[in-house]
Amino acid sequence: MPTSIITTDDLREFKLELLEEMRNLIIKQSSGTLKKYLKSSDVMDLLQVSPGTLQNLRINGTLPYTKVGGIIYYDAEEIQNVMTANRVHHNFD
Repeated sequence: MPTSIITTDDLREFKLELLEEMRNLIIKQSSGTLKKYLKSSDVMDLLQVSPGTLQNLRINGTLPYTKVGGIIYYDAEEIQNVMTANRVHHNFD
């Protein structure tokens, strides 16, 4: 199995991409264009994660959800709260 080395430049790029996604989420939420409840496909697109990763986030309790009639819904505000609560601050001087 090939191995990948992650550099600090890779981490910076990931951080910038994640911050841009969060900024877009906040803009959508404040403009009222973001739905209150999101389905799994919406959350996967929003967070850029796979179905397996989303399932793991549910199982380990990271992302709260509601299941109604076999469909899983996520509160958009709770997703934002989880993102804010798990924000990591690094000083790469």
